[in-house]
Amino acid sequence: MNMLPNPSSTDELLEVAMGSSLYTDLLIQLEKDFKLASEDFDCPPSMTPAELKSQLTDRIHHLLHFKYAELLNLLYIFDVPENAFKQLDGNDFMQLSEELGFLILRREWMKVWFRKNWK
Repeated sequence: MNMLPNPSSTDELLEVAMGSSLYTDLLIQLEKDFKLASEDFDCPPSMTPAELKSQLTDRIHHLLHFKYAELLNLLYIFDVPENAFKQLDGNDFMQLSEELGFLILRREWMKVWFRKNWK
């Protein structure tokens, strides 16, 4: 039985997703959950991991500044653990955006991986 990879960074997670042929599924899941939260975030299949990381960080940064309640709703829809969110340092919004992006991608990765491996 395959064990769920547990990447420790966004770059590592995206590398694992690319290597396991689940990157496109990750993009689809991410776009789907953004739509559930009534937030626009397009993830075309041609989106590179670097573009995804950059655009996701920018989107979260925008939500932190201008739509905090919507960000909390988004984290709920993504099923990001509340304790993981509370442990982040909120002094630097750009770093916080990157860390939230990782938490979101990690949770989306888990959904995609389990769907593939537990059919």
